[in-house]
Amino acid sequence: MHEELENFERNHVWDLVEPPPNCRPIGTKWVFKNKQGEDGMVVRNKARLVAQGFYQKEGIDYEETFAPVARLEAIRILLAFAASKGFKLQQMDVKSAFLNGFIEEEVYVRQPPGFESARFLDRVYKLRKALYGLKQAPRAWYARLKSFCSSLVDKTLFLLSRGGDTTIVRIYVDDIIFGGSSHALFCFERMSGEFEMSLMGELRFFLGLQIKQGPEGTFVHQAKYTRDILKKFEMGDSKPMTTPMRTNTALDADEDGEAVDQKKFQGMIGSLLYLTATRPDIQFAVCLCARYQASPRTSHRQAVKRIFRYLKFTPELGLWYSSGSSLFLRGFSDADHAGCRIDCKSTSGTCQLLGTSLVSWSSRKQASVSLSTIEAEYIAAASCCSQLLWMKSTLSDFGLRFGKIPLLVDSTSAISVAKNPVLHSRTTHIDVRFHFMRDHYEKGDIDLVHVASENQLADIFTKPLEFGAFVRLRGELGVTGWRFVDNALIKGRLRANGSASLLSWCDE
Repeated sequence: MHEELENFERNHVWDLVEPPPNCRPIGTKWVFKNKQGEDGMVVRNKARLVAQGFYQKEGIDYEETFAPVARLEAIRILLAFAASKGFKLQQMDVKSAFLNGFIEEEVYVRQPPGFESARFLDRVYKLRKALYGLKQAPRAWYARLKSFCSSLVDKTLFLLSRGGDTTIVRIYVDDIIFGGSSHALFCFERMSGEFEMSLMGELRFFLGLQIKQGPEGTFVHQAKYTRDILKKFEMGDSKPMTTPMRTNTALDADEDGEAVDQKKFQGMIGSLLYLTATRPDIQFAVCLCARYQASPRTSHRQAVKRIFRYLKFTPELGLWYSSGSSLFLRGFSDADHAGCRIDCKSTSGTCQLLGTSLVSWSSRKQASVSLSTIEAEYIAAASCCSQLLWMKSTLSDFGLRFGKIPLLVDSTSAISVAKNPVLHSRTTHIDVRFHFMRDHYEKGDIDLVHVASENQLADIFTKPLEFGAFVRLRGELGVTGWRFVDNALIKGRLRANGSASLLSWCDE
């Protein structure tokens, strides 16, 4: 607590003043936290003084509050890019980051509990800089970071240049990762001249993701988190399963079924959704079960428990990003027509790869009922196209340029609808917003390519698959375990040009 208040003094955060007339000081509170490392051990005991920002009033205590936050896809893109280029990412920490942000509004806070001035009990602190808990604190911190050169598209990506070399910096609130082909440490030197910082070394643990970087590539996983949630929901001793969902699973509202604890069910779904950050193999199963959070029944809980039993069987799985792989962009889209038993809506499945590295994926129920398989496939392809265009813009910040981006679809009819206004009577009703894909095809931004159904990687995001097909697609997406990667490296069987080489041995 004393250390925290010393930070306030060093950063000139506030001044003790007489409260002006009609002053509404905001309360303060101490918050305590044990910060854990990758292995779950406590690395630091933290005490933080926060403002009770819920007392603030818009227009009086604050105006704008928005601050950009990096998407998980953007973080995976950086990991895949760094692995491909062969440089290691580093991590640094800004000490009390929000205390560096200047605020424009006149804000007063009460003295910290337990540290009130005996001589000036009636006085309050007038803030010069932001305080944790204030509505505008994240925006004020981001405004300080903007003094560095942010990228044109992704405002959480910063580019620092020196002698022709560029260092890439990714910001997630006050967590910072960076790397470059050479002279990367000058980023730390430059930023430490502005803020009080500590260099944490090679990136190993970020936003709950465990990261192993090596000369052959990068492995990203959440094994610790997986074991934690298995223990939390008392599934650690459950019988393991080889797939997250039975092939013939068809969930519905099950109105006659027995109701289960809604809060616990939602907690299980929320925990699994966070795990999908590195586990695309459970994406469809989790998203399907998530549709029934409003009124969960025993059948829904059993389906969720099946996912946990699959995690018991595969706790170590994660994403493998190979070094030296070509950085080309491609996408896959698929749809399961009228798959929902309640409203007959279809499920779109999409995935996007940078070279051989899977960096983005989704499994989402479509907003409207599709009258045909063609329509469902067309809508799914439009969704994939949208994501590819965002990735194309984002990757331009990395200096990458792309011509026609291949979008692989297993429906020749859907491709024909995009390329030509054919099958008119069956497609006139399709919402005009989905036809933007046709426009980008004509502009040469994307190229619609037919792929055989057995090679459609997005199939795993649309429906439950039988074991053989599931394991094959899982491997082709680069989902594997570290011990398999390690064994392959020892045997010299892992090629740098892609994760497909994992298929021959990942289940030995």
